[in-house]
Amino acid sequence: MSDQANGGNMGAQLRVLTQYVKDLSFENPNAPGSLGPVDEQPQINLKVDVGVKRMNDNDFEVSLKIGADATVKEKPMFLIEVEYAGLFRLTNVPETDLEAVLVVECPRQIFPFARRILADTTRDGGYPPLMIDPIDFVSLYQQRREQMSKEVANAAQPN
Repeated sequence: MSDQANGGNMGAQLRVLTQYVKDLSFENPNAPGSLGPVDEQPQINLKVDVGVKRMNDNDFEVSLKIGADATVKEKPMFLIEVEYAGLFRLTNVPETDLEAVLVVECPRQIFPFARRILADTTRDGGYPPLMIDPIDFVSLYQQRREQMSKEVANAAQPN
């Protein structure tokens, strides 16, 4: 069926208008002492968050915040945080699908760039590049929805 037969409506579209680093921080508090060989694997803690800001009817800023800290024997090696964002134009996306597109598909598009920044910065800090595994944004989205549902349910219960 042609677009004309559909009343001229095109399918849903997602365009990346631009992408950029909003914030980048790297701390190397015990260098140069922490840069030598270590006798055990560092403990790496990772935090991930997705933020969405509506700019106008069709444009959204989606930011991916990734933070990691590495310690050996409870002594900090490094701390890194990056907030990497993209400006996305969404057209013909049904309102019911909008949230999922913004917090799953948009971060998936910009994740490789944020991952590269983390790897390059840790390498430039004197460590092996931090290569984080791909993030399952669908699971992250589902966990957040479950958590929000529980919070709403708990808030609705009388004390």
